[in-house]
Amino acid sequence: MKSQNIISFPQAITPNFRMIDVGRKRPTRRYAVACGTIHMGQESFNRVKEGTLPKGNVLALAEAAGIMGAKNTPNLIPMCHTIPLDQVEIHCVLDEERHCIVVYAQSIAIAKTGVEMEALSGASAALLTIWDLVKGVDPALRIGEVKLLVKTGGKSGVWVNPEGIPDWLRDQLPRPDFLTGFTASLVVMSDRASQGVYADETGAVINHYLEAAGASLRGYQVIPDDAEIIEQTTLSLCRNEQPDLLLMSGGTGPGPRDVTPEVLARIFDKHLEGFGDMLRHESLHLADTAWLSRMTAGMIGKTFVIALPGSPKAVRECWDIFSPFLADTLIKIRKQGYEVAHG
Repeated sequence: MKSQNIISFPQAITPNFRMIDVGRKRPTRRYAVACGTIHMGQESFNRVKEGTLPKGNVLALAEAAGIMGAKNTPNLIPMCHTIPLDQVEIHCVLDEERHCIVVYAQSIAIAKTGVEMEALSGASAALLTIWDLVKGVDPALRIGEVKLLVKTGGKSGVWVNPEGIPDWLRDQLPRPDFLTGFTASLVVMSDRASQGVYADETGAVINHYLEAAGASLRGYQVIPDDAEIIEQTTLSLCRNEQPDLLLMSGGTGPGPRDVTPEVLARIFDKHLEGFGDMLRHESLHLADTAWLSRMTAGMIGKTFVIALPGSPKAVRECWDIFSPFLADTLIKIRKQGYEVAHG
């Protein structure tokens, strides 16, 4: 059976533009906040504030228009994907000093692509609606400062406008150092890397992620794909160092030397089967053969152990999947009062 490849058209009929194929992207929670400002005279500003304009409640209608604008984004912007939005919120803030209204638009969705255009469309629709309701008494209006403040989700993680964002918004963003206060160890299973045949790139990737997340590292070892060595190394780390988290990479495939899951199944105090199932399910968005991976997780004493694939690419993809809820997982485990039970 032939693989289902995408058809490539001859260069002679290549279109001038194209819609990006997001089929191989994994749906993640996407969040975006945009804002814009409409300036007006003092008299018209006061009438908006008092609700005495001829066309009625300006701010209420602007909020409704902003929601409609966000929902209609793919109808207005040709290359935007149709996204099932989970939530749109519009907030209009009156600025007494500058006689202006600042509109904030928030859009949220579980999707394969971002929702920043939906947030920008929502803000723009709300601003234009305010213009339409105020223009009869104040034609000298001005819209400006329309910009994206924040977007999250996907490979880019959290993006923050370099010009700055309001403090109330920054306080709600995920912390980049989310593993601060937790300890972690790292073990890589690779025959060739342990022999120095090539550098351990996978371990370097994981080590970078742990350091960037603020974890306190308690060991980094590269060992061969040997069942006895894997068992001794893992138990020694969990009993002596007692890290909160042990990340293991390698030996999770179907090959004859891939024995990591078998070893861990023998020494886990508790096997957390759902973790590996979740990684395989999410990874199927990225690779058709993700089901071949035997990723797994469990508890050894107080240590949360995760066994990942051995390639840097697979590790990056898995980290994107589980890192958003890793800190919450470790907090829940800590609250259970785990203590090392081995004698």
